[in-house]
Amino acid sequence: MPEMRDLAKTSKAWPFEEARRLLKRYEKAPPEKGYVLFETGYGPSGLPHIGTFGEVARTTMIRNAFEILSDIPTRLICFSDDLDGMRKVPENIPQQEMLYENLQRPLTSVPDPFGEYESFGAHNNAMLRRFLDTFGFDYEFYSATAFYASGQFDAVLRRAAERYDEIMEIMMASLREERQQSYSIFLPIHPETGRVLYVPLKEVNAEAGTITFDDEDGREWTLPVTGGKVKLQWKPDFGARWAALDVDFEMYGKDHSSNTPIYDRICRVLGGRAPEHFVYELFLDENGEKISKSKGNGLTIDEWLTYASTESLAYFMYQKPKTAKRMYFDVIPRAMDEYQQQLQAYPGQSLEQKLANPVHHIHNGAVPESRMVVSYSMLLNLASVASAHDKDVLWGFIRAYAPEASPDTHPDLDAAAGFAVRYYRDFVAPAKQYRAATELEREALEDLRARLAGWHGALDGEALQAVVFDCGRERFEPLRDWFKALYQVLLGADQGPRFGSFIALYGVPETVALIDKALKGDLVSQP
Repeated sequence: MPEMRDLAKTSKAWPFEEARRLLKRYEKAPPEKGYVLFETGYGPSGLPHIGTFGEVARTTMIRNAFEILSDIPTRLICFSDDLDGMRKVPENIPQQEMLYENLQRPLTSVPDPFGEYESFGAHNNAMLRRFLDTFGFDYEFYSATAFYASGQFDAVLRRAAERYDEIMEIMMASLREERQQSYSIFLPIHPETGRVLYVPLKEVNAEAGTITFDDEDGREWTLPVTGGKVKLQWKPDFGARWAALDVDFEMYGKDHSSNTPIYDRICRVLGGRAPEHFVYELFLDENGEKISKSKGNGLTIDEWLTYASTESLAYFMYQKPKTAKRMYFDVIPRAMDEYQQQLQAYPGQSLEQKLANPVHHIHNGAVPESRMVVSYSMLLNLASVASAHDKDVLWGFIRAYAPEASPDTHPDLDAAAGFAVRYYRDFVAPAKQYRAATELEREALEDLRARLAGWHGALDGEALQAVVFDCGRERFEPLRDWFKALYQVLLGADQGPRFGSFIALYGVPETVALIDKALKGDLVSQP
């Protein structure tokens, strides 16, 4: 542990860089509350999307890095803003008419359109917690509805009433002139309709801790700012929550970055110390647009886990968090293979290299052994050629290639085979398109077929790759045109695996038969 701590002090892995920055916060004295508090926020206005998972995964990586560097205890709170009024109806949710009838009501007061929980907010909170629990995160869940109603927020809310003018001054500088006319940091929840009201206030009584306003019908009401009768606008709520909980670290997307000075100033006005921040770049869908809960675009966590492992998703989240990343189905195979490559490299690395390896941060140092004797991309190509509709077909080839492997001894490989079959069925098969070989390509394929037909060597990927090279080296310039032809003519795709390794896995006689089919035109003519 001492050696690991020393190396962590200089590691360039971003979780350690962020943890060191956070540690400086308490270089003079430890926190009075006895722990360092990490927080992530979630707006449950729609089903949790994959970016929400990313916040918790990345925050956990920094938390784990901090615990290597320091003996100060830590906590992680996942805070759901479920008292927010539902301002628009998500497009990917049933019972649209019912939801429209409940617009502006707090999410925890909107009936669950799925009929499973006491409210829409509770449903989305449960979805988030289920996914977080799947990954084994160590966190505490906080509901804004409970936080306001229980009185935990009361002291800060009363302080906000006392310092109302100072907070309003901060907010006014960020608002357009027409918005300034009706803006207030407090949003009353109507005692009769239960709707969150965006109305100007007639009075804020700091001594009594109350606000007075007229509702949409012109009736005057006075409500206490405490006890869940009133909530804060979202920007003041950010800073107030930091002050109330004494948050030390929170990360959020780039779309919040311009508001950071506002959050910080409000936190300080309310007697808190602004936390350390980490601003990450946004996730984009296949069209380069920001992933949105209300639109339901981009990948969901369930969709990723249909085609790939939880660890591959964590690996994707680890990579370059300050770079915008397109997140669609076609990023999955690369994430699966790169994760396994890092996993396989880990045992032979020095401790310094291990601390820089993503798998160290994904598994918090308890890195498992990789049993993937065949890459995910190779399994995809095998599924494509074999038109596999279940993983047992793939295991027939895997056992011939690696007799020591079985689903019991290689569970990660078995899971990957199942993922690959599903991915092939949903994405590869519909796009597969073979073409006929040109005369030059036919000549090279006939040469390759003859050499493979006479092959008496072992199923060695490197040796077979050398044969493939020889068949194309003198015929194609550049040589990549030869490999492109192999993929298009034999696999029905524009890209493919290292072909010698593919032959070793698929089998030499089977590859000869595949070439025969291609030369006869059988592949082009198949449906």
